[in-house]
Amino acid sequence: MSHSFIVRVPATSANIGPGFDVVGLSLSLYLTLSVTVNPPAPGDPPHPPRLLYTGEGADEVPLDPYKNLTTRVALYVLRCHGIARFPANLSIHAANEIPFGRGLGSSGAAVIAGVLLADAVCTLNLSRERMLDFALMVERHPDNVTAALVGGFVGSYLRELDHKAEEAASVPLSEVLPEYPPDAGEDWGMDPPHPPHGIGHYVRFGWSESIKAVAIIPRFELSTAKAREVLPLSYSRKDLVFNLQRLAVLTTALGQSPPDPDLIYEAMKDKIHQPYRKTLIPGLPEVTSSITPSTHPGLLGICLSGAGPTILALATGGFEAIAEDARAIFKRQGIEVDWKSDPLATPPKSYRNARGETHSSCRYQSAGRADNWQVDSEEDVTAVAVQIDGQVHRCGGCRRAFCLHPADLRRVEADGLAIVKRKLVLRPRRAF
Repeated sequence: MSHSFIVRVPATSANIGPGFDVVGLSLSLYLTLSVTVNPPAPGDPPHPPRLLYTGEGADEVPLDPYKNLTTRVALYVLRCHGIARFPANLSIHAANEIPFGRGLGSSGAAVIAGVLLADAVCTLNLSRERMLDFALMVERHPDNVTAALVGGFVGSYLRELDHKAEEAASVPLSEVLPEYPPDAGEDWGMDPPHPPHGIGHYVRFGWSESIKAVAIIPRFELSTAKAREVLPLSYSRKDLVFNLQRLAVLTTALGQSPPDPDLIYEAMKDKIHQPYRKTLIPGLPEVTSSITPSTHPGLLGICLSGAGPTILALATGGFEAIAEDARAIFKRQGIEVDWKSDPLATPPKSYRNARGETHSSCRYQSAGRADNWQVDSEEDVTAVAVQIDGQVHRCGGCRRAFCLHPADLRRVEADGLAIVKRKLVLRPRRAF
């Protein structure tokens, strides 16, 4: 019997102004894996994984599962659990909306997708914290991968580990994801370094529902490595205090309703990375200084997204005016841009219900937005809507905070979540 599931991971924006290498925000552009495992049949004998890739980067992404980043990460996770290879007759269709090299966390999304793929395809039942450990062995900065895994507006840090654990977490990436030589068989690279436990910690901040993100995406790539090369090795105390003061305010201000434009605009300023990257991104200083709450009603703050070149604007309205004026500034520099305005994204997960059934990539949605779901039978899992911190969410089959099977409702109630409304089982539509 064939087994199919979906893994959906969002783009992310790191830094959000003063939070260099500290905070990240998930956005509603996605890397989606549609995965099928078919049992061997006379007309379909066992075969290695088949990978199809469409969307952003389709012309440059390797389709060999031993060279593709997502499947290499998945294989690393499997081998750390004593599983030598992928299940036979595994087919993966990766549909990607996240541009490469634009400061939108494309590599972080690929890494998280690989961890989730391994967890779902071989029923590893990894905790979210353990998933983050595996991701941090590949992507050494926690901001993007944590936001992609957890969703929302997230702060994270790398723990100070003991000497042995620190050495384990710091092995070269070439040992974690070795380059497979052309003549390598399936048994090559069978002893990967295992991640220590608890490499990174995180917290999810509040977020005002009225705030949307506008991503202004220049049509050129900028590698993270190149963007880091221009940063100084040391900073003045004055500049560090400047960022710390604003970050302390920003993490609370973005959760307030209504949001305060003057407070947030000033709190999204930075002296640690953006001033040094302006030479790599023509138009950056003018965009961040001339587009303000006073000139563009609805704007809250504007900054470089990650290493760039994408510009991230947070706003409650006036999205088109913000984006088009930024486009005009870049155009004067000879640079074309695309832009997208969307609410904060929350990513899917792959988790099991009380009966051990896997339900991958259930997306948490606000009540009244069930357009991506359709009703199925009641033979599987009961879905409910729950209220958390005054916000109503619905889920179609995942277990973590909103455990939906009737056998688990007691635990949900014990956690203080108010069950608002029972539903029939919901399953993602094919076009989801």
